[in-house]
Amino acid sequence: MSIVFEELDFQQTSLGDISLRRRSEPRLAGKILYEVKLGDEFLMSSLFTDAEIQLAKIGLARLHGEKLDIVVGGLGLGYTAVAVLEDQRVNTLDVIEVMAPVIEWHQKNLVPLGDILTSDPRCRLVEADFFKLASRADCGFNIADPYRLAHAILLDIDHSPSHWLNQGNSSFYCEKRLLTLASKLHHGGIFGLWSNDPPDLEFTRLLESVFAYSKAHTIRFDNPYSGNDATNTVYIAGKNV
Repeated sequence: MSIVFEELDFQQTSLGDISLRRRSEPRLAGKILYEVKLGDEFLMSSLFTDAEIQLAKIGLARLHGEKLDIVVGGLGLGYTAVAVLEDQRVNTLDVIEVMAPVIEWHQKNLVPLGDILTSDPRCRLVEADFFKLASRADCGFNIADPYRLAHAILLDIDHSPSHWLNQGNSSFYCEKRLLTLASKLHHGGIFGLWSNDPPDLEFTRLLESVFAYSKAHTIRFDNPYSGNDATNTVYIAGKNV
């Protein structure tokens, strides 16, 4: 018997009530979907993951060398993190997630990719505020090795650089904070960001004021509800060409 609807978890957080649910989608021949809501707002769905995956693939494709240390801001359903681990050059992956329930979903295997992330010794799920760590000039993202630099920092938390999950995140998207973030990258390292909005020329110019290069990639994917393509944006910026 197919699942019609099941709420797998519901918890209160400092950002509001967060819930994880699993349901079958009759419009897609009963396909099982995992969805996350924060309050009354839908945050993510396992149906639309193309751009989250491409954030990792496009970002890591710009890197050279072996034994890469990667930071992902925002765990979600884990698609960006798993795509990072598929690159055999990755030495360590620190996934920074501010909401403890999201980490628990993976540790308890309530989401499909949980076992992949929790069983891979390269991966650490870290309960912390990405934006606070990114904005500190005196340390990096690894608590055990606070001055370790990253080869890539991939961010997928806010809806876009101008549409934030939390109003407090807005101060991150400025030259000063991005310069601080850039200081946590190796020479040749990259910063990548997922956005639900179309490419923003103003944000691209902001990235160009901090990094040696930047590009906004439009990621197209099928929306079976509308019958048309949908798009997200992946920004990639680097410390050198």
